[in-house]
Amino acid sequence: MTPSAPDTLETAPPRERPADAPVIVFDNVSLAFDEKVILDGVSFQLLPGHLKIVLGASGAGKSTILRLILGLLKPDGGAITVNDHRVDQMRERDLMEVRSGLGMVFQEGALFDSFTVRENVGYRLFEETKLPIAEVDARVDEVLGFVGLSEFRDRMPSELSGGQRRRVAIARALTAKPRILLYDEPTTGLDPITSLTIDAEIIKLRDLEGVSAIMVTHQLRDAFYVATHQAIQRGGELQFERAPDGRRAMTTFMMLREGKIVFDGPADELRQSSDEYLKTFLS
Repeated sequence: MTPSAPDTLETAPPRERPADAPVIVFDNVSLAFDEKVILDGVSFQLLPGHLKIVLGASGAGKSTILRLILGLLKPDGGAITVNDHRVDQMRERDLMEVRSGLGMVFQEGALFDSFTVRENVGYRLFEETKLPIAEVDARVDEVLGFVGLSEFRDRMPSELSGGQRRRVAIARALTAKPRILLYDEPTTGLDPITSLTIDAEIIKLRDLEGVSAIMVTHQLRDAFYVATHQAIQRGGELQFERAPDGRRAMTTFMMLREGKIVFDGPADELRQSSDEYLKTFLS
C-alpha cells in the first residue's frame, strides 16, 4: 500500500436500528439440488462491525451462503434476513434495495477488461445513479486512495498484478458505501506477500470503518492472520499488530461439513478444539 493512501474512508451511516442488532441472520436454512443436500438447518448471525470467516471442504456450501444473502438463490426452508429484510421472500426487483447495502468481492476480481480502473471502480455509480460525473470521480479517487492505488486510476486491468486487481475489486465493492461486505476467496491464487496486502484491506475495513463482513476462504494462513490482527492509528500512522482478546472476539470462524455447522466460534477455540475432523482440517 502506498504511504499516501488515506487511513479512513467515508462510508454510509447504518439504518436507524438497534446498534447491536444482527445485520445478517440465517434461521434453520436448508437447500438441496436434487438429491444433494447443500445446507441442512444452518443458523447463524453476523453482528455489526464483526467478521465471520466461513471454512469447509470444497462443496461444503460456503459460496452458496453468499449467493443466498444476495438473493441469487432461494432456500428450500428457513429464513434469511439482511438488515431486517427477509431476502428469501423478496422478488428480484425488491432485492435491489438490499443489494445496494452490500459489497461483493469475487475470487477472480471479475473486472471488466475493456474498462479502465476508474471505470471499473465507478461502474455501479455510473450505471445505477444519476450522480454528476465529478461526484463519481471524487468517490472513485477516495476508494482508490483507501486501497493505495490512486496512481493506477487510468490503467487497464491487464496492466495490473493479481494483487492489484483484487484491491481494485475491493475498491469497486466500496464505491456505493456498503455497510456489509462479502468476500469470496479473496486471496486464492495470490502469493503469500500479495495476500497480506489483501488481508490488510480486510482488517482496515473491519477495524477502522466498522464494516461487517463474511469471508469465505480455504486459505487458513490468511484467515487466522485476519482473525488475530488489528489495524490501529498510532501517532498518525497506520499499524497492524496482534489483537487483544476483545478485538479477536469480533472475528469468528464457522466451519461447514456436509451442509451442517460443526463449529462457530473464535480462532483460539477453533485451534484448541479436540474434534478430530477440525484437527485434520487445520493440519
